[in-house]
Amino acid sequence: MWGSERTFSLPLWASVLVAAGAGVVLDAGFPDRDWWFLAPVGIALMLVALLGRSFGTGVLVGLTAGLSFWLTHIFWITLYLGLVPWFALGGLESLFFAVGLGFIAVVLRYGPRVWPSVWARLGVVPVIIAGLWTAREAISAVWPYGGFAWGRVALSQSESPFGPLVAWVGMSGLSFMMVWLSALAVQLAREPDLARTLRTGVGLGAVAVILVVPAWPTIESGTARLAAVQGNADAGLFAEYSPGQILQDHTSATLPLIGEKVDFVVWPENASDIDPTRSTAAAQVLDYISTEMNVPLITGTITKPENTYYNSSLLWEAGRGAVDVYDKVHPVPFAEYMPDRAFWRPFAPELIDLIGRDYGIGTRDNIFDINGVLAGIAICFDIADDQLVHEMIDDKAEIILAQTNNADFGHTDESVQQLAIARLRAVETGRTVVNISTVGSSAIITPDGQTLDSLPTFTAGAMVRTVPLSDTITPAMMAGRGIEWLVSGLGLAGLALCAGAARRPRCR
Repeated sequence: MWGSERTFSLPLWASVLVAAGAGVVLDAGFPDRDWWFLAPVGIALMLVALLGRSFGTGVLVGLTAGLSFWLTHIFWITLYLGLVPWFALGGLESLFFAVGLGFIAVVLRYGPRVWPSVWARLGVVPVIIAGLWTAREAISAVWPYGGFAWGRVALSQSESPFGPLVAWVGMSGLSFMMVWLSALAVQLAREPDLARTLRTGVGLGAVAVILVVPAWPTIESGTARLAAVQGNADAGLFAEYSPGQILQDHTSATLPLIGEKVDFVVWPENASDIDPTRSTAAAQVLDYISTEMNVPLITGTITKPENTYYNSSLLWEAGRGAVDVYDKVHPVPFAEYMPDRAFWRPFAPELIDLIGRDYGIGTRDNIFDINGVLAGIAICFDIADDQLVHEMIDDKAEIILAQTNNADFGHTDESVQQLAIARLRAVETGRTVVNISTVGSSAIITPDGQTLDSLPTFTAGAMVRTVPLSDTITPAMMAGRGIEWLVSGLGLAGLALCAGAARRPRCR
């Protein structure tokens, strides 16, 4: 028997409409709106739309929800690249969404056969659903072409009371917990034989248990005083500027700082639009800044050793040049390089040809030793890559310098979405994160997730602050990717049991 649960499902047309609305609601939980409490609401609505659905119709509902969410969430792509790349990326991510929610539909439909008692359903079904959701996020974050680690549910919680949990369970663990709460709420609503007060108590109790987990204490191992400079440079992909203009913009924004006592200066990604390792004039500019400030300078530029372009960060010292280099390990496909160009070009030759050069994949470590301060270096979307963040902490980074160029995205949500990732990384790693952009959003975020300083967007300026360093290892960093594997494995194991129940005739 199925137990006392009553079957509920919407007509397919209604499920599709609910899914379409749910995607927009989920997006509203992310920056720029940042109504974080709507993220679990959007997830719950998707689960309601899946009740009673088969895998096939679950895929249809999931595709609708995915398109609704993704085409809203990454609309910023259209600002410079137009509709085709926006729909292509949104469509690809929506396919992952569709398959993931199709599998969740199977669990919602057949889970009661596998776990026929009320408390088994409440205890197991939400865990399986959350595990499958997390597995789908994990796969799409790394595949294909290195994946797109954007739009994860955890990223909606950067300024919510649930945000501190990321130090304990990491990004995937936080996504799991938020989806688990939504799935538990839906499963409680499916148990009418339980008293309303008991169902309410279980739901509120689950939220309370999570919220009473204390913030992970970060122990300060020292301090560093730094200057992070935002040049307000027109550094967009299709911007028209004379060579050296972006370098000049960051130089001009740094000159008022001469005389400040700092340990180092950090400029954004692409802050030197002329490669100082190949240009004497650009090298002289960096030498001047390093000499006048009497400290090393960390700057982004495009290098070309041995005929391969790299998106690079340089640790520059006057008279010595680039004493260390980090080449971006995870260049963005279809933006910084074109994978399988011959295959994709016939679909949109004009767009594909816009990517005139392919950046190489870096092989150097992402740590700079800045006169004894070990800094993890993240270039742009590197900050969204779990593996790269774990590697810098494994290599004993005491601070994270996240250099980025958001000029392509104007006043859209992209820069604040990226800043939300940086904020969660600060808490997750127990490190100060300096998110420094060519145009914004630039901010210094402490290990407790608080903003120590920030700059207005599209305004030249600098943040000069003494920041805490730390060598604390949070539980999330200690566990590595283990939490992600664990919860994903639970989801897939539960799915296998439900798929088996779907093939067996129903007992009467």
